[in-house]
Amino acid sequence: MAKREKLAAPKNHYFNGVKTNLKFVSSGCTVIDCALGGGYVLGRIVNIVGDKSTAKTALACEAITNFLRSHKGVAAYRETEAAFDKEYAAAMGLPVEQVSFGDNPLDTVEDFERDLTAFIDKQNGKPGIYVLDSLDALSDEAEMKREIGEATYGGNKAKALSAMFRKITRKLEHSNILLVVISQVRDNIGAMFGEKHTRSGGKALDFYASQIMWLAHIKTLKKTIKGVERPYGVIIKANVKKNKVGMPFRQCQFEFHFGYGVEDLHASLNYLKDVNRLDAIKLNANNLKVYLKELDGLDDNEYRTEQNEVAAVVKATWREVENTFLPKRSKYG
Repeated sequence: MAKREKLAAPKNHYFNGVKTNLKFVSSGCTVIDCALGGGYVLGRIVNIVGDKSTAKTALACEAITNFLRSHKGVAAYRETEAAFDKEYAAAMGLPVEQVSFGDNPLDTVEDFERDLTAFIDKQNGKPGIYVLDSLDALSDEAEMKREIGEATYGGNKAKALSAMFRKITRKLEHSNILLVVISQVRDNIGAMFGEKHTRSGGKALDFYASQIMWLAHIKTLKKTIKGVERPYGVIIKANVKKNKVGMPFRQCQFEFHFGYGVEDLHASLNYLKDVNRLDAIKLNANNLKVYLKELDGLDDNEYRTEQNEVAAVVKATWREVENTFLPKRSKYG
């Protein structure tokens, strides 16, 4: 067979630039944004799932902060676990004075639907972000009427959620409202194959969410000062199990530092190290540790400048790496 010119890889809207028809909200971490296909998307539903101490609430707060910094809209945070600390969130940069925390507590899925619908209706076309933290703490009206110990198959909550999402998904899209739902990990009792973990609420979010990200605790970071050792952060792995705006099943790792938030620059540097591209920022594995120590001496403006420059390299490198895994031909010419 005569040799032909090698076919160029077909253009792919996921990696050859961000999709222009979508409006993104940054997660606060460049590698997470890349794994998500550009960040969280206005008008869509995002589900963040994780065990304890996996920075779920912190990521939700950073999503609100970045939304308010980049979009003229309204933010709502609905906390159902009676565990949210406004002062701690403010210390990490959340502008709490610009966030609506609601006048009445949400106890049931039905309360959630009514509150979210009211939030959507009040926007009058303005973009918004609504965070529910967390879905697991919500009951349903049928369960609230039952006595503790009374027999139940537990299906009412899942049915109520499915009905709610059928009613509000299109409204969210038309209103440019990002809905972030936080879920806790549950053991999938009796599972002999497939997923060993699940979350409450049935399959509704698996179908209606555009992005589903599972978080797992990898390591606790500790340091010793004057002979006293204390944890100062955790390393988290993020696995994007569903993605309707980018390639699914992309993973990344990031550090979360207590009282600070996601350490974006460290996550970017570790990513470049993992893909052997530290040379793109004129570093190598040997002098990376020296560079990290030098960062401690920078003031805030210098640090953010360095962070932005490295982030630009990470985005370009991510596209370059992902493009190598794309098919080399188009199925339908």
